[in-house]
Amino acid sequence: MRTRINQNKEQIFCEWRKRWVRLTPEEWVRQQLLSRMVAELEYPSSFIAVEQAIAVGEVKKRCDAVVYDRSMRPILLIECKAETVPLTQKTLDQALTYNRKLNVPNLLLHNGPQSIFVTLNLDGTNHYSQRLPRYADLLRCE
Repeated sequence: MRTRINQNKEQIFCEWRKRWVRLTPEEWVRQQLLSRMVAELEYPSSFIAVEQAIAVGEVKKRCDAVVYDRSMRPILLIECKAETVPLTQKTLDQALTYNRKLNVPNLLLHNGPQSIFVTLNLDGTNHYSQRLPRYADLLRCE
């Protein structure tokens, strides 16, 4: 990952947005996660959208990242937090609020040391795991 100092602010180059962005603790977690997903879990970089814009009521929000399948249907919504921010019910509620618009079957909450992967079942129950599956395995679950 490429970083630089620009006007006394640290920046990181986001491969998905193709531009330099401010390097915040949450951005560092997001960039680390996405890089790992591509390098180790074989997620196609071109199927990952970063800062996906959605409207929640009258308010415009941005999901940290959304992963799509080969037909460009969203299959995973990602919500990142800085390493110092615990993953709580509030974090899950935030992702679920975004998901009302996207209707994605899987959520990932991630803060660096901790990941919570959630599969939203059609019967209203949720399945929780601490492991994000490989992209091919995620597709098989659809």
